[in-house]
Amino acid sequence: MAKSGAQKSNLMKSIGPGLIWAGAAIGVSHLVQSTRAGAIYGFGLIWVLIVANLFKYPAFEFGPRYAAATGESLLEGYQKLGKWALVIFIVMTFGTMFSIQAAVTVVAAGLAGQLFGIALTPAIWSAILLGFCMVVLMVGRYPLLDMLTKIIIVILAISTIVAVVAAFSHGATEHPNFQRPAVWTVSGVAFLVAVMGWMPSAIDISVWNSLWTLERKRQTGHAPTIRESGIDFNIGYIGAALLSLGFLSLGALVMYGSGEVFSSAGIAFAGQFVGLYTQSLGEWSRPLILIAGFTTMFSTVLAVTDAFPRVLRRTTELVFPTVKTTITDDRLYWIWMIVVAGGGLILISWLSGSMTMMVDIATTLSFLTAPVLAFMNHRVITSSHVPLEAQPPRWLRYLSIAGITFLTGFGLLFLVWRFVI
Repeated sequence: MAKSGAQKSNLMKSIGPGLIWAGAAIGVSHLVQSTRAGAIYGFGLIWVLIVANLFKYPAFEFGPRYAAATGESLLEGYQKLGKWALVIFIVMTFGTMFSIQAAVTVVAAGLAGQLFGIALTPAIWSAILLGFCMVVLMVGRYPLLDMLTKIIIVILAISTIVAVVAAFSHGATEHPNFQRPAVWTVSGVAFLVAVMGWMPSAIDISVWNSLWTLERKRQTGHAPTIRESGIDFNIGYIGAALLSLGFLSLGALVMYGSGEVFSSAGIAFAGQFVGLYTQSLGEWSRPLILIAGFTTMFSTVLAVTDAFPRVLRRTTELVFPTVKTTITDDRLYWIWMIVVAGGGLILISWLSGSMTMMVDIATTLSFLTAPVLAFMNHRVITSSHVPLEAQPPRWLRYLSIAGITFLTGFGLLFLVWRFVI
């Protein structure tokens, strides 16, 4: 009995990084892309979400597995593969970090304007949200991030489930003369790629998860086993996958066939997003939809605001070992946070009227880089410096290879379809 109690206690000490991962993942990919998928194609693209969640699973699972097995983050794993792997990750991070920060923040800004009823520009709302996130991280560091994420995920799950149940009880709203759009066109394939790019998220955040796993270990003093870190990750991953289906269902049941054309501006998109639900489900649903939408995006902004500086701090220390002796960890973390947040705000001020374009660019870049990162994660977790007993089982290795093949093939299909045909 005592042993069972100790095991439960250790498991609870390990729970956290997977939920923060879910908080980062359940954002633009769910609220914007999954909802748009349902709104444009109904339930016709449900296979896209299932395939993306299935084939990306190994690449994400290898992050916490590697951290639990070695006590290091995936960044150290990349370095052990060779400088080429670390350089590739750095280039990809710098190529996407501003667009990712901007995309998630501007969507949250649009919903904040709707929720609080204060008419500010997307740039000002974005600055307020990023400033608040920075204060949260400055005051509470990782422990507060962990606690807030758990609360937000519970609120998000409950509000989304209630909204989905209400939508199913209401039924579909397809107009009699509605013409169903074709999927296999240039624009259709481009949209498929944009949806899969962040479904359930960009593979970059496997690195974030490995760092959060190590931070949780420092917080609790407990080194998670492979099993414990796997349970924590699977709770977050399965939850994120189910909620993506929920948001697609909301789009399909409430928006599909309505004839509404979505605005590309963040504030206007948020207004349409809420307005269509209240028109179909009733005014009672407005607070519910706003809470579900805003908590979805705020959890992502908070996680991303912490993750990029955390990753860039450790990357800087690996590339320039002498930096750690001249600049403290905290200072380096805050320097990178200001750089990423500032770059995101500049991008928002330039493209504040093109929110969906910004999202599609960010998600497409993430999809095209996904096979490379998935390959690197596979190489790291199966390398000789990972204990044999901690390496993934055979079925997971095969699924990883299948995922790399799928992501590569579909990426090439998109490039050929987009630029050749």
